[in-house]
Amino acid sequence: MSLEILRQLRNDFTYYAPRMLKIVDKSGAIIPLHLNRAQLYAHEQMESQLSSTGKVRAIILKGRQQGLSTYVEARNYHKTSMNKGQSAYILTHQDKSTTAIFDMVKNYYDLSPESMRPVTGKANSNELLFSLLKSKYTVGTAGSKAIGRGLTAQLFHGSEVAFWDNSDAHLAGIGQAIADIDGTEIVLESTANGLNKFHKMCQDALRGIGDYILIFVPWFWEPSYQRTPDDDFVLDGEEAAYAERYDVTIEQMAWRKNKTQTDFSGDYAWFDQEYPASVALAFRKSSSNSYLTLESVEDAMATKVTESQEGAPKIMGVDPAEYGDDGTAIAKRQGRIVEPIQRHYKKGTMEVVGLVAIEADKYKPDAINVDCTGIGSGVADRLSELGYPVHRVHFGSKAIDDKAYSRRKDEMMGEFKKWLEDSPCQLPNDEILKSDCVVASYTYDSSRRLIIESKEKIKARGLPSPDSSDAVALTFAVRIHPKQKPRERSTFNWKAG
Repeated sequence: MSLEILRQLRNDFTYYAPRMLKIVDKSGAIIPLHLNRAQLYAHEQMESQLSSTGKVRAIILKGRQQGLSTYVEARNYHKTSMNKGQSAYILTHQDKSTTAIFDMVKNYYDLSPESMRPVTGKANSNELLFSLLKSKYTVGTAGSKAIGRGLTAQLFHGSEVAFWDNSDAHLAGIGQAIADIDGTEIVLESTANGLNKFHKMCQDALRGIGDYILIFVPWFWEPSYQRTPDDDFVLDGEEAAYAERYDVTIEQMAWRKNKTQTDFSGDYAWFDQEYPASVALAFRKSSSNSYLTLESVEDAMATKVTESQEGAPKIMGVDPAEYGDDGTAIAKRQGRIVEPIQRHYKKGTMEVVGLVAIEADKYKPDAINVDCTGIGSGVADRLSELGYPVHRVHFGSKAIDDKAYSRRKDEMMGEFKKWLEDSPCQLPNDEILKSDCVVASYTYDSSRRLIIESKEKIKARGLPSPDSSDAVALTFAVRIHPKQKPRERSTFNWKAG
């Protein structure tokens, strides 16, 4: 083997994998590892992060059996078997998974060309040592709180993290075991399992909080997830909307329906958890009492309003935050169209004022509705002093329509929901906004007035503050007169505008 080929094998995983590694596929056949769409996407995302930051910190949210564990183990095997001094540690959620993953790694070794097998000095049920390279590959099962402590490794893979017991303790230990230096990698992958630590990490990664990136892989990227539909197979309304929303084929829809009926007793929320088409859908089963429906939000994100909104008032909604975990969200809406949301984190009061002012100078709004809780009062005051058309909004104050709503926040969310249901309307295709929209639950008081779950209660459940959806809801807080020609004013609906 020439030095040039050896160098390419060491430096290019996509060149190395199909030539050096073999896997046992779902039919039991031994085949070369040709990366599928999901694996290639994950590889591209991780390599991009590695190139820009020098290290990998990635969370993979995916459906069942899409080959992501296979990819991460192959990546780690490549690094430990082709380089000196590399230690990989893999932590799974149960013993049988630990065994299966280690068997996969052993297959990489046993089925590779003999000339490419490094000398082993130790091999048992959970460790493979490459003695001359001083590299090793170790697997363990999440259970004991001590797992992960006392380790030193460069590469870590957490498998099915959402199902770990003692996940906080494990992740804290892993954080100490993997140095925060170039060349190190931590990859946490899982299907969803409710609103837990893994969900919080996914939400933080979406928002750019911390070092992790979120890599989401929808179920329909897996080519085997399709079946020939029966002659009488017809999509109902929900199925047709789902297929259009995610650009899913009739064969994939036939597979989805059969899988749901066969394995999940017809429960599509359960299917969505195990085989998500979006990040929000992965966690829908645990947030089924959300006031805004995920379907209406995703429909608005998939809609392109072509009718001109000229003449409708331009309204900005500002949900300010300072130095905590919450972010400042700025929404802009003109009629039936909401522009992309702007988010800023850990900004002081005057910094927030400056950011809003810059955006307002470009957008020329007719109103800027500011949540005046906390630092929002100072933000609103200063913007008013600068001459901007500010409306101070207190989420907890009495609703304008106090027969239907208890507080202003409930009223704003109610008007937001009416706007969504009065299609067509357009929201930006934004996973953070999508998650924020469906996080709040709702109930009614004894007078049958709507009550939306408060931010405090949402955060007490360990969930991020829904800043983006609150910013959009703020655009419905005040009745703004439209900038339309006189002949059109009599038919203008302020709620739609």
